[in-house]
Amino acid sequence: MLDHIGVDITDIATSRAFYEAALKPLGYRVIQDLTAEQSGGNPIVMFGIDAPEFVIAEDRAPGLGNHFAFRAGTRAAVDAFHAAALEAGGQDNGPPGLRPDYGPSYYAAFVFDPDGFNIEAVCYAPE
Repeated sequence: MLDHIGVDITDIATSRAFYEAALKPLGYRVIQDLTAEQSGGNPIVMFGIDAPEFVIAEDRAPGLGNHFAFRAGTRAAVDAFHAAALEAGGQDNGPPGLRPDYGPSYYAAFVFDPDGFNIEAVCYAPE
């Protein structure tokens, strides 16, 4: 079981604003925000529902082709994630909808974040 995921991003302010907006419909919020001095290295922002689950750190250019999927409780939350992510500057990589190739009730939406990561919100509820 995963505890948290951490990724390097190129601009902490841009990525923080993007993830705050995009993840809010899924119940995520900033849990902790560390300056470079506090972390002993680079600025870090930790997102989660009750504890840090997704961490971004400003560093060198991040790797390409990374993909992260966040579980949503409802299809409406997937829709809200997609809309919020686009409004926050993300680029569409697949609008909300069923993905029957992934499963009969696999409802998901995909966006590219400011660094080009493929970010997904997925709901497995049948309706």
